Amino acid sequence: EVQLVESGGGMVQPGGSLRLSCAGSGFIMSDYDMTWFRQAPGKGPEWITRINESGDTHYVDSVRGRFTISRDDAKNTLSLQMNSLSPEDTALYVCARVPRGKPYYLRDYWGQGTQVTVSS
Repeated sequence: EVQLVESGGGMVQPGGSLRLSCAGSGFIMSDYDMTWFRQAPGKGPEWITRINESGDTHYVDSVRGRFTISRDDAKNTLSLQMNSLSPEDTALYVCARVPRGKPYYLRDYWGQGTQVTVSS
């Protein structure tokens, strides 16, 4: 059974940092493109970053230079290092698996998410 479990969210002040983790089970994470989405209150899901099977990374403009996606193949985990956080980053952050051969914005499995709140 494929499962994705996120952790690491919390409340942080503007300018602060958080590191999110996503533990995968039931599949080999490095065999798939993996993504992080976020959903802010009252808004739809927003794709923010992905890492492909080769380890190449891509970011939406709003997080590029502040967020870093990475993958630990030995632990089958995905991480998201978030720096210089602002209140606009407040959202539920969800990791997801991209179906093989499909566009990056699609997902076939995803976790429950971890809440990130940026507030002074």
